[in-house]
Amino acid sequence: MTAPDWDQQMRSRLARGEESALGELYDQLAPLVHGLAGRILGDEVAAAQLTREVFGHLWEHPEEFDPAERSLRSWAGELTRRRAVERLRRADLGAEEIDRRTAAAQVQYVVAALPPALRETLETTWYDGRTYQETAGRLGVSEQAVRHRLRLGLQLIATELEFGR
Repeated sequence: MTAPDWDQQMRSRLARGEESALGELYDQLAPLVHGLAGRILGDEVAAAQLTREVFGHLWEHPEEFDPAERSLRSWAGELTRRRAVERLRRADLGAEEIDRRTAAAQVQYVVAALPPALRETLETTWYDGRTYQETAGRLGVSEQAVRHRLRLGLQLIATELEFGR
């Protein structure tokens, strides 16, 4: 089943009140939602609470999600980001600090959701500071494959970040 089909089916199942749909959705998205909340809020307890709130919202308001506009993963990420920023504003954090936290967290959220080969190539090259040649050797692929994966990964990140605005 393709992602758009899964998103549409999930929305329909949630709208019908299928508890198993919420469990499946939680299994799929909770690590990303919790990770994003934790990176923005910098507090594990607050991140866990926000994760519960986000899934509660998804359960109670599935009609707010429109699969024609974006993926369910993107929508859940945006809902998480928005609610986390609201919490930071209530805590009187400055706008610069809020922007810094949310920008870094959004990039990490998007990278975490990339296909494994693209994510591993990005992490090995950029986060570990390796050259294309070192990454190719470490991953057992050609330098051309590394360059292609990086280009595709960066395009997906840019598209997702632009789409999520």
